[in-house]
Amino acid sequence: MADPFYITTAINYPNGRPHIGHAYEAIATDAIARFQRLMGRDVFFLTGTDEHGLKMAQTARNRGVEPAALAEEMSSYFREMDQRLNISCDRFIRTTEAEHHRASQAIWQAMADAGDIYLGRYEGWYSVRDEAYYDEKELVTADSGEKLSPQGTLVEWTVEESWFFRLSKYQEPLLRHYEANPDFIRPEARRNEVMRFVEGGLSDLSISRSSFDWGVKVPGDERHVMYVWVDALTNYLTGVGYPEETEAYKRYWPADIHIIGKDIIRFHAVYWPAFLMSAKLPLPRQVFGHGFILHRGEKMSKSLGNVIDPLDLASAFGVDQLRYYLLREVTFGQDGSYSAEAIVAKVNADLANSFGNLAQRTLSFIAKNCDGILPSGGKKEAADTELLATVTEATRIDMPRHFEDLALSHGIEAWLKAVFACNQYIDAQAPWALRKTDPERMTAVLGTLVRAIIDLAIAIQPVIPESAGRLLDHLGIAEDERSYAALADDGRYDRHAASGFILALPSPIFPRLDMPAEV
Repeated sequence: MADPFYITTAINYPNGRPHIGHAYEAIATDAIARFQRLMGRDVFFLTGTDEHGLKMAQTARNRGVEPAALAEEMSSYFREMDQRLNISCDRFIRTTEAEHHRASQAIWQAMADAGDIYLGRYEGWYSVRDEAYYDEKELVTADSGEKLSPQGTLVEWTVEESWFFRLSKYQEPLLRHYEANPDFIRPEARRNEVMRFVEGGLSDLSISRSSFDWGVKVPGDERHVMYVWVDALTNYLTGVGYPEETEAYKRYWPADIHIIGKDIIRFHAVYWPAFLMSAKLPLPRQVFGHGFILHRGEKMSKSLGNVIDPLDLASAFGVDQLRYYLLREVTFGQDGSYSAEAIVAKVNADLANSFGNLAQRTLSFIAKNCDGILPSGGKKEAADTELLATVTEATRIDMPRHFEDLALSHGIEAWLKAVFACNQYIDAQAPWALRKTDPERMTAVLGTLVRAIIDLAIAIQPVIPESAGRLLDHLGIAEDERSYAALADDGRYDRHAASGFILALPSPIFPRLDMPAEV
C-alpha cells in the first residue's frame, strides 16, 4: 500500500471574498499534493472555511443577515475559487458542520481532563480582525494614539469571564519539541521567530468568549463559545474523522504538513501543538509559513484600491498561466509580487515561446511530414543522448528533489533549463532541413524531441495540470504512464511508438498573452 501523505491549507476566514493570498496558498498546496500523488503517495488534501468568531458575527450584523446565512454565502465563494483554480482537494471542510462541533468539543474535553482548562476573567488587548489576543509589549501606538497589533490591526481592551488554557505549562515541552524536530517549523526565519516568542515566556490563553454566541459551545458551559482558534485548528482532526478512530484517522494522522500564511504561524506552531500535547494526540510533522503576495510590491488594501479577485486574474490570463507565474516567480516561504505586465511577460517567455513553441513545432512537423507516426529508431548521435540526459536529470532528479524540499520555484527553474536545452537542440539539429538531406537523422532527432516533450509534460503536471494533461492526451499517453515512476521506464516510448498511435495536428497549448484592457 502507498505511503500516506496528509496535507492541509489553513482554512479560510470568509468574512470577505477570496483574494490573491487565498488563491496562492491553495495553488501552492495543490501543487505539493499533486506532486506527492505523482510520486506514488496516498495523498489526503484538506481545505475549507473557518466560519465562526466575532468578526463573522459583526460582519453579519452589519449586513443585516444571520451569521449562518453569511457563512453559507461566503463559503461558497471559496469553494468556487478552488474549483476554478483546479484545486484537487479531497475534502472541503466547513467549521459549521455538526461533526466539527463534536470534534472541537472532544479536544476541549480532553484538554479539560488533563487539568489544563480553568475558569477566570480576561482583561487584555484583543484584535477582532486577527481574532487574536496580544500582550502589551507586542503593541505599537499609531500616530492617532490608537493601539495596534504587530500586524497593524486595531486592538481593543476587552474584559469578560473566560475559560483559560494553561499555555504556560507547555513552554518547555514546546521548546524541547522544536529542538528535537528542527524541521517542525519552516522556513528557518519562521522557526526563529516562534522560538524567540516562546523563549520570552508564555501566558495562559483565553479560549472562550461570552460576549457573543456565534461559535462552538463550550462543553458543560453553554454561556461560552470557544475561542475561534481552538475551533479552527481542530478542523485538521475533524477532516480525518476525530474523535472516532476511523480508518482515515489511523492512516493519515498526524498530518505531514500544514501550509499556512506567515501571519498565523503562532497559532499553528505554538497554540496548536500545545493543545495536542494536552489532549495527548500526536503533533503534525511540519508547519510551513509562506509569505505574502504583494501587488507591484505593495500590500493589498481596499484603501489603495489594489485588491483584485483572483478569479478575474484567472479569466484574464488563464488558470494554468496564473498558477505557473505564482509558483515560478515567488520563492516559497518569502514574499512575492505580481502585476499584469509581469504575468504576461513571464508566461509568454516560458510557456508560449519556450515550452509551448517546442511542443507545437515538433508535433506539427510530425503530423504534417511523418503522417502523424511517432518517430522511432533512425541515425542517433551523441547530441541525442546528451539532451535526454539533461531532461532526465531535470525531470527525475532535480525537480522531484526541489519539490520534496518545498523549493517549488527552484524545481520549475530546473525544468525550464531542460526546456531551453530542447529548444537549442531543435535549432541546432534543424529537422526541417534534415528531411531533405538525411531522413534517418531526422527520425532520430524527432524521436528524441518527442521523448523529451513527454517527460517534460509529465514532470510539470503539478504546476500546470490542465495544460500538461491536454498535451499528454494529444500524445496518447495513458493515465497510468503519467507518474514520476513512469519516467524511469526507458522502454515506454518505443512501446508507444510501436502501438500504431497516430499523432493529430496539434493546437497551440499556450497562445501568447496580450495585456488585458483591465484586470
